[in-house]
Amino acid sequence: MARMVVIYPTPDNVEAFDQHYFEIHVPLAKKIPGLRKYEVSDGPIARPVGTSKIHRIGTLHFDDLAAINKAFASPEGQAAAADRRLFAPDDSGVEMFLFDDREV
Repeated sequence: MARMVVIYPTPDNVEAFDQHYFEIHVPLAKKIPGLRKYEVSDGPIARPVGTSKIHRIGTLHFDDLAAINKAFASPEGQAAAADRRLFAPDDSGVEMFLFDDREV
């Protein structure tokens, strides 16, 4: 299994961000070929030492890293990537991690 984790900082307008994210972005992303599961954080993002400047974390599950690459080369993947730039246009604040995982 492989994952893509996307971490979004707290936006200036949380309500507008969440409305776009859940009403437009999530439905687009769920059409990406090869997507096995899509999870999002629910509620505040905490740190052991206090509050965080993170608003939302999305985790997308795929079979492997090759499946992620193929998925985002598809028209659906390109549409989801372009849409992310609409509600989170500042790339400096958005972090993305792609990795294979294994159970231990």
